[in-house]
Amino acid sequence: MTTAMVFEKTVPGQFTLDGYKKHFSDFLDWLKVASASQSVATLVRARARFIDEVLQQLWRHYQLHQHKSLTLIAVGGYGRGELHPYSDIDLLILTESRLSREQQEQIGQFVTILWDLRLEVGHSVRTIKETLTLGRDDITIATNLMEMRFLCGNQPLFEQLSHEVGKDNFWPSKDFFQAKRHEQQGRHAQYHGTAYNLEPNLKANPGGLRDIQTVGWVAKKHFRTRTMRELVAHHYLTEDEYQELMECEAYLWQMRFALHLEAGRNENRILFDYQPAVARWLGFGDDGKASVERMMKRFFRTVQRVSELNEMLLQHFEGNILKSHSKFKAQKLDDVFEQHGHLIFASDKAVFARRENILKLFWHIAEQPQIQGIHSETLRLLRQVRRRLMGDLQDYQGCRDLFMAIIRHPQGMDRAITLMHRHGILAAYLPAWRNIVGQMQFDLFHAYTVDEHTHRLLKNLHRYTEPEFANEFPLCTDIVKRLEKPELLYLAGIFHDIAKGRGGDHSELGAIDAREFGKMHKLSEFDTKLIVWLVEQHLLMSVTAQRRDIHDPAVIAEFADKVRDETRLNYLYCLTLADIRATNDNLWNDWKGSLLRELYLGTQKAFRRGLEKPMDLRDQIREHQTEALRLLAETGITEDKVLPLWAKFKADYFARYNPKLIAWHSENLLAHTDFGKPMVLVSPTAMRGGTQVFVYTADQPKLFARMVAALDSKKVSIFDAQIMTNKDGYAMDTFVVLEQNGNAVTSTSRIQSIKKALEQAIGQPELVLNAKVRVNKQLKAFHVPPKVVFLPGKNKQRTMLELAALDMPGLLATIGQVFAQCEINIHAAKITTIGERAEDFFMISTREDQALSADEQAILRRVLVEQLTDVTEG
Repeated sequence: MTTAMVFEKTVPGQFTLDGYKKHFSDFLDWLKVASASQSVATLVRARARFIDEVLQQLWRHYQLHQHKSLTLIAVGGYGRGELHPYSDIDLLILTESRLSREQQEQIGQFVTILWDLRLEVGHSVRTIKETLTLGRDDITIATNLMEMRFLCGNQPLFEQLSHEVGKDNFWPSKDFFQAKRHEQQGRHAQYHGTAYNLEPNLKANPGGLRDIQTVGWVAKKHFRTRTMRELVAHHYLTEDEYQELMECEAYLWQMRFALHLEAGRNENRILFDYQPAVARWLGFGDDGKASVERMMKRFFRTVQRVSELNEMLLQHFEGNILKSHSKFKAQKLDDVFEQHGHLIFASDKAVFARRENILKLFWHIAEQPQIQGIHSETLRLLRQVRRRLMGDLQDYQGCRDLFMAIIRHPQGMDRAITLMHRHGILAAYLPAWRNIVGQMQFDLFHAYTVDEHTHRLLKNLHRYTEPEFANEFPLCTDIVKRLEKPELLYLAGIFHDIAKGRGGDHSELGAIDAREFGKMHKLSEFDTKLIVWLVEQHLLMSVTAQRRDIHDPAVIAEFADKVRDETRLNYLYCLTLADIRATNDNLWNDWKGSLLRELYLGTQKAFRRGLEKPMDLRDQIREHQTEALRLLAETGITEDKVLPLWAKFKADYFARYNPKLIAWHSENLLAHTDFGKPMVLVSPTAMRGGTQVFVYTADQPKLFARMVAALDSKKVSIFDAQIMTNKDGYAMDTFVVLEQNGNAVTSTSRIQSIKKALEQAIGQPELVLNAKVRVNKQLKAFHVPPKVVFLPGKNKQRTMLELAALDMPGLLATIGQVFAQCEINIHAAKITTIGERAEDFFMISTREDQALSADEQAILRRVLVEQLTDVTEG
């Protein structure tokens, strides 16, 4: 089919730049219309033919056809005859000898007009000798030459180059394979070896289009073929594998085609901004987040299939075709499995007719730590039987026994669980797992699909048992060592998110799945109940630590009452820490670790005192004061100097701050000589996981607003705030801040800059507040409407306010500005960030130190919502 058969407008007969621009515009319009009825494969080839015709016309227009020594050649993707709407065009202008001045000028005009037409053109002008020399030195050039295609000019010259490129000495198969594999490994490393990115690159991500092309390039070079279809005849691909690769490529092509049209440029990253429109274009619906999640679920399942095929076929090519593997002496593992080097191999092609052998394969991997993967021939057998499975592997008693053996094995959560996840065996074993494969969540909190997140959680749990990571989280390492049944922790991890995407409370639904699993696998009633409780309550500890005041004994008592005993606390702490760390690499920091540890230790102490005698506030205050006095005595500060200072502090202060911080505050307050001026302390090293900023100054209107505006101007993130006053009316406010990369502030100049900014803000009561909020492009893709809720509290003179909004730079400064405008006093604040969402709690009162009336609450809610809505939508 020629382009003219699908696109009726012909290339302009008389050359004008505007005429050609109109021609390109008409073709793009046709592509958009034709996409509703024609396949993307047809359209990308139609664009290549369209460009062919344009280039051939322009080649003649600039009289280049008169030079018999010149040849125009398409290379790379254009050489394959595949061009997406805005794909770049790679050209090689081949010449027999050095160019004359006339030829240089004409080629310059030819290339310039292509740029004027806004084509992304990559071109080179070389002789055959230069081309071959560069191709031998650069694997990318060599790969592009493999797919060259004649466009116009001296065809014998093209055929001569084609002949030279096809020779074995240009790039021997073995060298070409090793270079392409090394290139792929480097590309994968840029994406941390995973395709599970929030904004994946359709070409470069592991499992993306480049991985399909790499499979083809190494084999097409070896067998001297042009198409993937020809590789079936060479027994490199089976017919099923070829069809699967083409199916995966077709879906990725659809996404890329739609992405180009939506972005209006050569864009391969499916950014948040484009995801809803691409999902709509692909037919996944127009319901925003849900449509995107359906589209991306299909994407992640596709790249998982590509990754598996890529791994299997490259290993097959190296071992069975190049025969470059060392001759390992086979080590017999049992009647059907052998170890070949670092791979496990099935000696019987009918091995998986007995379904339990599928699980036996992974049990051997757990048992033999030197096994790193599955032999390509065995993986091919595994893939074939996986497609033919009727029912679930857990239906077989032998499989159930082996699955539990793997879960209980000390190394079961190492290589074995990773390979079970990668090769679809967890999905074949647990029906509920199939639902979460590729299940993403359209937000900034969850960086991975649900199945990949759960896999990472299991790996985190396993790290607690590995000696080389003993110092990473020593408390968890110590706890797991003492667990009688660590497998219960792993099973809770498997089921904690397994019901996501079904609708309803995933914790409750997952608990039902866990209960059924326990019954089917004959776990004891006690063990099953523990797993079920952990699944039901897996969010309890993180929510309590991040959203409640864990220094309040009442909060500890309430949490302890829900947990009930120290055994559950141990399991829950290890699970929670592993869960948060597996959610998003960028969201974990020492501050969150510190909160969880303090909650764990505080609850442990409550249990050891007996639940019938929960922690008494006076006991906690006495403990904190005694330890702080000991720390101060080490610096030479005696009790008689400290107690008069402490007499000015309310009891709340000693309950909320730990002894180290109390001692730090006291030492500096005793050294402070002029209380007419504010005292600002910034800890030089991380304390409790973050940089502590402590301010002691006479309380004054709009103080909180000015301080958070000053901190915002220094571009630090506020993770927590303790707002209180002493008996003399002095503010004693603490902020825990981190750099925007999640690290504590350590630079001396940064510390001094923060301190100076706060001192200036406090010293200028007339300071005009102007919170400058900068909503970045990525955040704009998310819709988090501001929500303000007033909560009942025990203190009749205080009002509890809960605020949820888009987490953007300057958010707290904007909130502080509104509080100042509405003459609101802030007595305490709890700052929580969950991905793109901020959830903050404030204890507030009127300027007269009274709780807000219903009318005052309504006014404050309206102003907050209006201000934050204006910022996010402006």
